[in-house]
Amino acid sequence: MNQQRIKAPPTKNTLLSLKKQVRFLQDGHALLERKRELLTRLIYQHIDEYRAQRELARNAIKQAYHWMSISYLRMGSRSLHQAGLGIKPSVEIDIIPKHSLGVEFPAINARELPLQPMGLLGTDTSFDETRKQLTAAAIQLARLGEAEMALGRLMAEQRKARKRVNALKYNIIPKYLNTIRYIESVLEEEERNVLFQIKLLRER
Repeated sequence: MNQQRIKAPPTKNTLLSLKKQVRFLQDGHALLERKRELLTRLIYQHIDEYRAQRELARNAIKQAYHWMSISYLRMGSRSLHQAGLGIKPSVEIDIIPKHSLGVEFPAINARELPLQPMGLLGTDTSFDETRKQLTAAAIQLARLGEAEMALGRLMAEQRKARKRVNALKYNIIPKYLNTIRYIESVLEEEERNVLFQIKLLRER
Protein backbone atom coordinates (compact mmCIF):
# COMPACT_ATOMS: atom_id res chain seq x y z
CA MET A 1 0.00 0.00 0.00
CA ASN A 2 1.31 3.46 -0.89
CA GLN A 3 2.14 5.34 2.31
CA GLN A 4 3.72 8.39 0.72
CA ARG A 5 2.66 11.78 2.04
CA ILE A 6 2.93 15.36 0.92
CA LYS A 7 5.01 17.81 2.95
CA ALA A 8 2.67 19.77 5.19
CA PRO A 9 2.73 20.89 8.84
CA PRO A 10 0.42 18.79 11.07
CA THR A 11 -1.97 21.57 12.09
CA LYS A 12 -5.74 21.91 12.11
CA ASN A 13 -5.65 24.58 9.41
CA THR A 14 -3.56 22.29 7.23
CA LEU A 15 -5.99 19.44 7.85
CA LEU A 16 -8.99 21.55 6.80
CA SER A 17 -7.15 22.78 3.71
CA LEU A 18 -6.10 19.26 2.70
CA LYS A 19 -9.63 17.91 3.12
CA LYS A 20 -10.94 20.67 0.86
CA GLN A 21 -8.24 19.96 -1.72
CA VAL A 22 -8.83 16.21 -1.70
CA ARG A 23 -12.56 16.76 -2.34
CA PHE A 24 -11.61 18.92 -5.30
CA LEU A 25 -9.23 16.21 -6.58
CA GLN A 26 -11.87 13.51 -6.16
CA ASP A 27 -14.38 15.60 -8.12
CA GLY A 28 -11.75 16.12 -10.82
CA HIS A 29 -11.07 12.39 -10.89
CA ALA A 30 -14.77 11.65 -11.35
CA LEU A 31 -15.03 14.15 -14.22
CA LEU A 32 -11.92 12.77 -15.93
CA GLU A 33 -13.19 9.22 -15.52
CA ARG A 34 -16.48 10.26 -17.11
CA LYS A 35 -14.61 11.94 -19.97
CA ARG A 36 -12.48 8.82 -20.47
CA GLU A 37 -15.60 6.65 -20.69
CA LEU A 38 -17.25 9.00 -23.21
CA LEU A 39 -14.07 9.12 -25.29
CA THR A 40 -13.92 5.33 -25.29
CA ARG A 41 -17.49 5.11 -26.59
CA LEU A 42 -16.77 7.73 -29.23
CA ILE A 43 -13.65 5.86 -30.33
CA TYR A 44 -15.61 2.66 -30.92
CA GLN A 45 -18.09 4.62 -33.03
CA HIS A 46 -15.27 6.17 -35.06
CA ILE A 47 -13.58 2.78 -35.50
CA ASP A 48 -16.70 1.52 -37.27
CA GLU A 49 -16.79 4.70 -39.39
CA TYR A 50 -13.09 4.40 -40.23
CA ARG A 51 -13.44 0.75 -41.28
CA ALA A 52 -16.42 1.59 -43.48
CA GLN A 53 -14.61 4.51 -45.13
CA ARG A 54 -11.47 2.42 -45.64
CA GLU A 55 -13.47 -0.26 -47.45
CA LEU A 56 -15.20 2.36 -49.62
CA ALA A 57 -11.82 3.94 -50.45
CA ARG A 58 -10.34 0.56 -51.35
CA ASN A 59 -13.20 -0.16 -53.75
CA ALA A 60 -13.03 3.36 -55.23
CA ILE A 61 -9.29 3.05 -55.90
CA LYS A 62 -9.78 -0.41 -57.38
CA GLN A 63 -12.44 0.91 -59.73
CA ALA A 64 -10.34 3.94 -60.71
CA TYR A 65 -7.33 1.77 -61.56
CA HIS A 66 -9.56 -0.57 -63.54
CA TRP A 67 -10.68 2.25 -65.82
CA MET A 68 -7.20 3.71 -65.96
CA SER A 69 -5.86 0.42 -67.22
CA ILE A 70 -8.54 0.38 -69.94
CA SER A 71 -7.60 3.91 -71.01
CA TYR A 72 -3.94 2.93 -71.00
CA LEU A 73 -4.59 -0.04 -73.27
CA ARG A 74 -6.76 1.94 -75.69
CA MET A 75 -4.79 5.18 -75.78
CA GLY A 76 -1.23 4.23 -74.86
CA SER A 77 0.96 5.87 -72.25
CA ARG A 78 2.01 8.82 -74.45
CA SER A 79 -1.53 9.85 -75.41
CA LEU A 80 -2.74 9.31 -71.83
CA HIS A 81 0.04 11.53 -70.50
CA GLN A 82 -0.69 14.28 -73.04
CA ALA A 83 -4.41 14.13 -72.31
CA GLY A 84 -3.72 14.59 -68.62
CA LEU A 85 -1.67 17.78 -69.14
CA GLY A 86 -3.45 20.99 -68.28
CA ILE A 87 -6.56 19.35 -66.86
CA LYS A 88 -8.23 21.55 -64.26
CA PRO A 89 -8.91 20.10 -60.79
CA SER A 90 -12.07 18.05 -60.56
CA VAL A 91 -12.34 18.17 -56.76
CA GLU A 92 -12.83 21.12 -54.43
CA ILE A 93 -11.90 20.60 -50.78
CA ASP A 94 -12.78 22.72 -47.74
CA ILE A 95 -11.24 21.99 -44.34
CA ILE A 96 -12.87 23.38 -41.20
CA PRO A 97 -12.12 22.60 -37.52
CA LYS A 98 -14.48 20.28 -35.71
CA HIS A 99 -14.71 19.68 -31.95
CA SER A 100 -15.88 16.70 -29.96
CA LEU A 101 -15.37 16.38 -26.17
CA GLY A 102 -12.71 19.05 -26.35
CA VAL A 103 -10.82 17.29 -29.15
CA GLU A 104 -10.25 19.24 -32.36
CA PHE A 105 -9.85 17.53 -35.70
CA PRO A 106 -10.41 18.65 -39.30
CA ALA A 107 -13.74 18.17 -41.02
CA ILE A 108 -13.08 17.70 -44.73
CA ASN A 109 -15.76 18.64 -47.23
CA ALA A 110 -14.83 17.35 -50.70
CA ARG A 111 -17.06 18.19 -53.66
CA GLU A 112 -16.93 17.00 -57.25
CA LEU A 113 -16.57 19.76 -59.83
CA PRO A 114 -17.93 19.49 -63.39
CA LEU A 115 -15.47 17.71 -65.64
CA GLN A 116 -14.01 19.97 -68.31
CA PRO A 117 -14.65 18.69 -71.85
CA MET A 118 -11.62 17.26 -73.63
CA GLY A 119 -10.91 18.55 -77.15
CA LEU A 120 -7.79 16.54 -77.78
CA LEU A 121 -7.56 14.11 -80.64
CA GLY A 122 -6.73 10.54 -79.80
CA THR A 123 -8.70 10.36 -76.55
CA ASP A 124 -10.96 7.42 -75.90
CA THR A 125 -14.40 7.45 -74.27
CA SER A 126 -12.90 5.43 -71.43
CA PHE A 127 -10.77 8.47 -70.50
CA ASP A 128 -13.83 10.39 -69.28
CA GLU A 129 -14.86 7.42 -67.14
CA THR A 130 -11.31 7.22 -65.79
CA ARG A 131 -11.49 10.88 -64.79
CA LYS A 132 -14.83 10.32 -63.06
CA GLN A 133 -13.56 7.31 -61.14
CA LEU A 134 -10.33 9.06 -60.10
CA THR A 135 -12.40 12.01 -58.87
CA ALA A 136 -14.64 9.67 -56.87
CA ALA A 137 -11.56 7.97 -55.42
CA ALA A 138 -10.03 11.32 -54.42
CA ILE A 139 -13.24 12.34 -52.63
CA GLN A 140 -13.42 9.00 -50.84
CA LEU A 141 -9.76 9.27 -49.78
CA ALA A 142 -10.51 12.71 -48.30
CA ARG A 143 -13.34 11.19 -46.26
CA LEU A 144 -11.05 8.39 -45.15
CA GLY A 145 -8.42 10.95 -44.11
CA GLU A 146 -10.99 12.78 -41.99
CA ALA A 147 -12.07 9.55 -40.29
CA GLU A 148 -8.48 8.48 -39.68
CA MET A 149 -7.38 11.82 -38.19
CA ALA A 150 -10.47 12.00 -35.97
CA LEU A 151 -9.86 8.47 -34.68
CA GLY A 152 -6.18 9.12 -34.05
CA ARG A 153 -6.76 12.33 -32.09
CA LEU A 154 -9.59 10.83 -30.05
CA MET A 155 -7.37 7.87 -29.13
CA ALA A 156 -4.53 10.22 -28.13
CA GLU A 157 -6.90 12.24 -25.93
CA GLN A 158 -8.29 9.06 -24.39
CA ARG A 159 -4.77 7.89 -23.51
CA LYS A 160 -4.04 11.26 -21.85
CA ALA A 161 -7.29 11.10 -19.88
CA ARG A 162 -6.49 7.53 -18.76
CA LYS A 163 -3.02 8.59 -17.55
CA ARG A 164 -4.49 11.49 -15.58
CA VAL A 165 -7.17 9.27 -14.06
CA ASN A 166 -4.57 6.73 -12.98
CA ALA A 167 -2.25 9.43 -11.62
CA LEU A 168 -5.05 10.85 -9.48
CA LYS A 169 -6.34 7.46 -8.37
CA TYR A 170 -3.08 5.71 -7.57
CA ASN A 171 -0.68 8.54 -6.75
CA ILE A 172 -1.97 12.02 -5.97
CA ILE A 173 -5.19 11.30 -4.05
CA PRO A 174 -3.60 8.50 -1.94
CA LYS A 175 -0.81 10.92 -0.92
CA TYR A 176 -3.38 13.44 0.26
CA LEU A 177 -5.41 10.81 2.13
CA ASN A 178 -2.27 9.42 3.79
CA THR A 179 -1.29 12.94 4.83
CA ILE A 180 -4.76 13.61 6.23
CA ARG A 181 -4.67 10.37 8.24
CA TYR A 182 -1.18 11.20 9.50
CA ILE A 183 -2.16 14.73 10.60
CA GLU A 184 -5.34 13.41 12.25
CA SER A 185 -3.28 10.87 14.20
CA VAL A 186 -0.78 13.55 15.24
CA LEU A 187 -3.56 15.90 16.37
CA GLU A 188 -5.31 13.10 18.25
CA GLU A 189 -2.06 12.21 19.98
CA GLU A 190 -1.52 15.85 20.92
CA GLU A 191 -5.08 16.05 22.25
CA ARG A 192 -4.55 12.92 24.36
CA ASN A 193 -1.35 14.41 25.75
CA VAL A 194 -3.11 17.65 26.63
CA LEU A 195 -5.93 15.76 28.35
CA PHE A 196 -3.39 13.66 30.21
CA GLN A 197 -1.56 16.79 31.37
CA ILE A 198 -4.85 18.35 32.51
CA LYS A 199 -5.70 15.17 34.43
CA LEU A 200 -2.34 15.23 36.19
CA LEU A 201 -2.75 18.85 37.14
CA ARG A 202 -6.19 18.17 38.59
CA GLU A 203 -4.88 15.24 40.62
CA ARG A 204 -2.14 17.42 42.05
